[in-house]
Amino acid sequence: MSLFFEDIELGRVIELGGHRFGAEEIVAFAREFDPQPFHLSEEAARESLFGHLCASGWHTVSIWMRHAVAREHRIRAELAAAGEPAPGFGPSPGVRELTWPTPVYVDDEISFTTSPQTKRVLASRPGWGVVESLNEGVNQEGRTVLRFFGSLFVERRARAGA
Repeated sequence: MSLFFEDIELGRVIELGGHRFGAEEIVAFAREFDPQPFHLSEEAARESLFGHLCASGWHTVSIWMRHAVAREHRIRAELAAAGEPAPGFGPSPGVRELTWPTPVYVDDEISFTTSPQTKRVLASRPGWGVVESLNEGVNQEGRTVLRFFGSLFVERRARAGA
């Protein structure tokens, strides 16, 4: 189980985990980072286009990130336990096409995935490559609530001498 650039399988869907969005959590995140009325109270949300309290899109993508980083930590721990080298990765040169096509409401259970779509070796840094992945969150009804393409620098096996 390696995360080196050469080992990344394009098109493979990787399950990152799930999260249930509770009302208190939605409001707490909104108070701190996105204090719009429809994220702060059910009453205000009823008067909005959403009709009910819903999570900030930034909250949703933050939970996706928490799951993605947790997966990286688990894999690195497994590699260390097996005495295998762990490749370097990050930072991200960016994201594109970030959308929140369906609101996340109270008690929605969102399942998060990532799927590598393209990869290329960097001419300016031949020991590294860039992998672009399709990242998504889907609710319990199978509706997409989060979708974006994200890129990540990933170390090549040749650079590590592995």
